[in-house]
Amino acid sequence: MVDTHCHLLLEEYKTLEHLQEIVSHMNGNLMITSATNRKNIQETLEIVKKFPNVYGVIGIHPEEIDDGTEENLNFLESHLFDEKIVGIGEIGLDYHYTKENREQQIKLFEKQLQLAKKYQLPCVIHSRDAAQDTYNILKKVVDGSFPVILHCYGYSVEMAHEFLKLGIYFGIGGVVTFKNGVKLVEVVKEMPLEHLLLETDSPYLSPEPYRGKENEPIRIINIAEKIAQIKNISVEKVLETTTKTACTQFDLKR
Repeated sequence: MVDTHCHLLLEEYKTLEHLQEIVSHMNGNLMITSATNRKNIQETLEIVKKFPNVYGVIGIHPEEIDDGTEENLNFLESHLFDEKIVGIGEIGLDYHYTKENREQQIKLFEKQLQLAKKYQLPCVIHSRDAAQDTYNILKKVVDGSFPVILHCYGYSVEMAHEFLKLGIYFGIGGVVTFKNGVKLVEVVKEMPLEHLLLETDSPYLSPEPYRGKENEPIRIINIAEKIAQIKNISVEKVLETTTKTACTQFDLKR
């Protein structure tokens, strides 16, 4: 199985020993750790060298807009082909707390999207309270030459159908197990299994029955079990299909 989105950073797990323990729980299964700013891009480059089964994507998150300088974007671009860096992310739009910097967010998002397109690299997108802008931007850029993954998909099933027409993949995490995750359950029910990817967003968004506790990649199994239940298929089928998709889209070596 593959956790396609987690944050294996010392700022999240506090000590290297704890991080080593978290990684060991995966028993060699693969993880993709996601960077969000200049500081943890550098840490991600180091983390993927420490653990054979950890890959990384690097990018500047919309909430880290001040890091979106030309210098930092050049730094990002210069490391896109470092060993075990498999894409750009997480990048995108987030209007949850403020829309005052909307234009600035859009410019940063578009610049990083163009890097993904230029190098035909997977692109992992964070989109919160910004469905229409995200869709409009992707519709202009996405052409099938690079995979696009909507991390922690949180919009309607109707919007999911529109994104699916662009060939986009959906990151499904712990929210699908929540009692208030009804909307995401509908998305999982209607989207093709081949367009779903498993993710934990560790250490956040622990699935039931661990909600409220520190999350970790091994809990990907709880998400797979819920998807199997929703789609009335075996857990093995979910793991087999999502692993194949992850390895293909991110060019992972098992």
